[in-house]
Amino acid sequence: MAAEAEPPQEAGLRRAFGRYRVTDLRNSAVLLSLLLLFVLLSLFVENFLSSDNLKNVLDQATALGIIATAGTLVIVSGAFDLSVGAIFAMSGVVAAELATHGVGVELSLLAGIASGAVLGLVNGLFVSGVRLNPFIATLATSIVIRGMALAITGGNLITVDAEGFDSIGSNQLLTINLSSWIFIAWALLMGFLLWRTVLGRYIRACGGNEQAARLSGVRVGGVRTTAFVLSGLAAGLAGVLSASEISTGQADVGVGLELNAVAAIVVGGTSIRGGEGAVWRTMVGVFLLALIGNGFNLLEIDSVYQQVVYGGIILLAASVDARLRRRV
Repeated sequence: MAAEAEPPQEAGLRRAFGRYRVTDLRNSAVLLSLLLLFVLLSLFVENFLSSDNLKNVLDQATALGIIATAGTLVIVSGAFDLSVGAIFAMSGVVAAELATHGVGVELSLLAGIASGAVLGLVNGLFVSGVRLNPFIATLATSIVIRGMALAITGGNLITVDAEGFDSIGSNQLLTINLSSWIFIAWALLMGFLLWRTVLGRYIRACGGNEQAARLSGVRVGGVRTTAFVLSGLAAGLAGVLSASEISTGQADVGVGLELNAVAAIVVGGTSIRGGEGAVWRTMVGVFLLALIGNGFNLLEIDSVYQQVVYGGIILLAASVDARLRRRV
């Protein structure tokens, strides 16, 4: 005797319940991982709990956090951005180059940030307009952007002597660097955009089911392009903050930053296939990686092994995501 077909309403409830269970599991796992690592470092690593070291952890997380929180929107939309490391470098170079040639400090810094948004727009046009694969498109643009930055600097450092250029990167508010406050404000903005705006709803729809989003009237190309612009803007902001902090523009900084950003996003539970993700979980992923890096430094372990750990984390997180999706 053939088994009775499951009523559509019950099937829908089962799938919805499965998604909630998966989300709860992701939330619990990433938070418990961060808490466990924090406790272990507190117990076994000397000076970890000092205020100076904890501020250092926050400083180390700033650039990665700004980039990863915006990158979350790109991945949730169903795309990918491998150019953020190159944009990070280019933005700092643009700001430093303008400042050394007599352009006002404020205008130089704003131009550096704006250059990131423009480069993000270029990525969006290649992906949504030309319809290139996001992985290939942003990999290619990263090579071009890095090459342009090297051409501008001639392979040298651009040292900025202009008064006030270092203010945004070195000033403090309540004993915490201003750049860290900017990171926190940016993360809150990205979280608001993703979960409390029409744009965020469209971003999730594009990544969840592109065809259904198109049939519902969502301009998928425009939505993804907006996500790329935000990603480029974030990389530009982070690059300018970094250049301001050391009063230097460098074409070779930010190498590997895009992979660390992906690691933080995926570890935070954002599905690499798009459609699912949360900025707050990406923040947890960012701080998890920052604690790992800080632990390596305090324990004086060769940083080469840090990359091995990061790669292993990406593999583990992606494997868990794939397995959880099969269970829904």
